[in-house]
Amino acid sequence: MTGDLQRPDEAVPAEGAATETPGELTATGLEALLFVAERPLSRREIATLAGVDRATVDAHLGDLEVELATRGIRVLVDGDRVMLATAPETGALVARYVGADPTRLTSAALETLAIVAYRQPVTRAAIERIRGVDSDYTIRGLLHRRLVVELGRADAPGRPYLYGTGFDFLTRFGIVSLEELPALDADVAARIAEEGGGAADEPGSLGIAVRMPMDAGEDDEGGSDEAPSGPSGT
Repeated sequence: MTGDLQRPDEAVPAEGAATETPGELTATGLEALLFVAERPLSRREIATLAGVDRATVDAHLGDLEVELATRGIRVLVDGDRVMLATAPETGALVARYVGADPTRLTSAALETLAIVAYRQPVTRAAIERIRGVDSDYTIRGLLHRRLVVELGRADAPGRPYLYGTGFDFLTRFGIVSLEELPALDADVAARIAEEGGGAADEPGSLGIAVRMPMDAGEDDEGGSDEAPSGPSGT
């Protein structure tokens, strides 16, 4: 008796099942790729992996966003990069499962974060001109929490760092892209654009510590920008 024998490691797709091949991409394949990815993927990476052009990737990203709009997973977009994340409305349930207790932000941190979100890319000097106070400690705290990220260096004397927001900012505030940020009051928007126009007396006096789409809350430390002091000596 003769015949072709199937090797154990040769998987056979189920009858009627579609498979992804180079030069083809579906919303289902895109969802699977983003699901297994351990980091955000750029549109270029996806196009290269699937063997398609950027327009095809963009089209399927749009399809996937629509498909997931009423489900527990969302597509997050940050510039050229995309990733999957749990839907904002599932946050409380997911947090109970993982035992997460979201860190509450001070008014100073919220104000600084708002400036970065709406003005990015922005240098520390520009942030401090808008706020009227030293913001080094607050920025370092936001960097530690990954709500603010370094985007590179400015083409200016000293090559200062440029700051912006990343995926942790999007997931924290329950939005899928920066386009969902609420509109600022016209006066506040003008003051951010003009870098304040004068020193503020204290953090929060500019009135730009916006709550964003999801209330992050404030902790009990108030709005101080000062680094916490260490234990006193004896």
